[in-house]
This record gives sequence, structure tokens and C-alpha cells, in this order.
Amino acid sequence: MVRFTRLNNAFSKKQENLEHNVALYFMHYNFCRIHQTVRITPAMEAGLTDRVLTLEEIVQLLP
Repeated sequence: MVRFTRLNNAFSKKQENLEHNVALYFMHYNFCRIHQTVRITPAMEAGLTDRVLTLEEIVQLLP
């Protein structure tokens, strides 16, 4: 992830910003992205959800 390298403009100067970015990345990876090997999302494979979430739905989950 770009946020972990210090040599670019996306570097997080605050720990809190980095934590939020990593959480959003994992949420997208597990609930939105259909993986080529299993042909569904990891959350669907684990039985946590029965559908693919959109980015708009993830944003609505934010407080």
C-alpha cells in the first residue's frame, strides 16, 4: 500500500489516518472485491454476507 511508504504524497503523517485507511482497504478487499480463485468475496466465502457490497454501502457504514 502506498500509505506505508514515505517517498510519496499519500504518506500518512498521523497514526489515526493510517488506521482508517487500512480499515477501509481491508473492508473493500473482503466485502467488495470478487476474487478470481473463489469467484466470490472472502466475506461471502466465510458466510458473513450473502452479497457483494458497493463502495457507497461501505461509506454509509461510517459514523
